Amino acid sequence: MKTSSDSISIFNPVAFTVLVILLAISIGLYLLGLIGVPLLVTLIVVSLLIASSIQIADQWEKAVVLRVGKYNGLKGPGLFFIIPIIDRISSYIDQRVRVTEFRAEQTLTKDTVPVNVDAVVYWTVWDVEKAALEVQEYVRAISYIAQTDLRDIIGKHELADLLQEREKIAEALQKTLDANTNPWGITCQTVGIRDIIIPQALADAMSKQAQAERERKARVILGTAETEIAEKFAKASEQYSNNPIALHLRGMNMLYEGLKEKGSMVIVPSSALDSMNLGVIGGLASLAKTTEEFKGKNV
Repeated sequence: MKTSSDSISIFNPVAFTVLVILLAISIGLYLLGLIGVPLLVTLIVVSLLIASSIQIADQWEKAVVLRVGKYNGLKGPGLFFIIPIIDRISSYIDQRVRVTEFRAEQTLTKDTVPVNVDAVVYWTVWDVEKAALEVQEYVRAISYIAQTDLRDIIGKHELADLLQEREKIAEALQKTLDANTNPWGITCQTVGIRDIIIPQALADAMSKQAQAERERKARVILGTAETEIAEKFAKASEQYSNNPIALHLRGMNMLYEGLKEKGSMVIVPSSALDSMNLGVIGGLASLAKTTEEFKGKNV
């Protein structure tokens, strides 16, 4: 299986089949006595040259052809031919979208927090000629330049920005990478930040801070609720202050709600007993309840 940097090889399926057929014909002619040894050797050499001229590039590849060491053009995809000995295939360039993983370990943010960041970049070769002639190992070059740019971006942002604005940072990194790789005929389509790892001690401190913040908000909400309740009670007291009958009815309703459950006990402040005459009401309610229970036993 050929890779992006394979040299010329006659061992592709078509070339190998042609070579076998030509060698079989040559050996058959020799065995039949139609040709001698010199002509047999000549036919074998010619067969090797013909087979070596047959090359195949996959659908997603382009073959870079050099003629006597000089760039001659691109071939493929599919079946194509070269001139043996004179032409040479320097590499096969894959034009599919590829992914490269890279990371920045123990890199300091703007607020001097060491972080480990894992990221990926999706890129493709859009100009095969530039990728073949401008950079030697473009795959490694992309990995190194992505790692360098990632470290630079981490150093320009605080930890909070890295954690909260991943998409913006990834977009900025993609633009930087694309600007650096475009002269090589390569475009970086997308950059994704997979993970941001912070020191465990800092993670614990941030967790405690978040918990304290949640408790503070809960207390603020509770205090707001108490304030609203106090305002409602203040408005209700204004209504009751000028209407003692309404206050008396409200007291009776409260007492009824407390006594209607069996086995319940109601504690009433002494001030309420005097102001709303709840003592008499409570005694009458208790007497009525006791009478009902006594009648039930006699029955």
